[in-house]
Amino acid sequence: MNPIKVSVVEDIPELRNGLVSLLEWDDRFEAVSSHSDAESAIGHIIAMEPDIVVMDINLPGMNGIECLKKIKKDCPHTQFIMFTIYEDDEHLFDALEAGASGYVLKKASQQKILDSLEELYNGGAPMSTSIARKVINRLKKPETNDFLNITEREKEILTLLGKGLLYKEIAEQLHITTGTVKQHLHKIYEKLHVQNRTEAILKFNRQ
Repeated sequence: MNPIKVSVVEDIPELRNGLVSLLEWDDRFEAVSSHSDAESAIGHIIAMEPDIVVMDINLPGMNGIECLKKIKKDCPHTQFIMFTIYEDDEHLFDALEAGASGYVLKKASQQKILDSLEELYNGGAPMSTSIARKVINRLKKPETNDFLNITEREKEILTLLGKGLLYKEIAEQLHITTGTVKQHLHKIYEKLHVQNRTEAILKFNRQ
C-alpha cells in the first residue's frame, strides 16, 4: 500500500516540524509539504492534491477555515482535518460547514493524531471526544417549531445575514441602529436554540 500523502499547515514552527517528524516516523504516511501560512499553502496544495491536509485554524493572515474553502473546490478528493486549540461551537461548525471531515485538538496524543489521519483516509470522520459530543448534542436539538415565534423583522435580518451582510450594512438597509440589529440577533439565537450567526443561518436555510 502506498503511504498516505499529507500536507501540514501550521504557523508555530515547533508544532509544524513536530507533525512532519511524526509523519515521517510512521511508514503509513508521507509528509509531502508543510506551510506556515494559508497564502503560501494554497498553490502548493492545489498542485500536489495530497490525500489529507492537516489545517490549523488560527493562522496569520487568512485563517485555516478560509484556506480550506479556497482549496476544497480545486481538490475535491483531498480530505481536511482541523488541528486546533479551539473547542467552541462557532469554530467547530464553521469548519465542518466549510468542508472539514475531521477535527482534532492539539492536546491530543501523538498516537491519536496518527490514528485519526488513517481513520480519515479510510472514510471516517475522526474527532476529539469533546468535539464529537458537541456534534451529537447539536443533532439532538429539536427544530420542529422553532420558527413559529420568529417575527418578520427577524426573518429579514436572517435573510440579510445569509447574504453575507455585516451588522452595520443590515442596520443601514433596515434603517435601524447596529445595537438594534444585535438585540434582534440575541432574540433570534434564543428562539432558534443556537449560539452564533452561522448556526442561525444554517437553521434558517434548512427551513
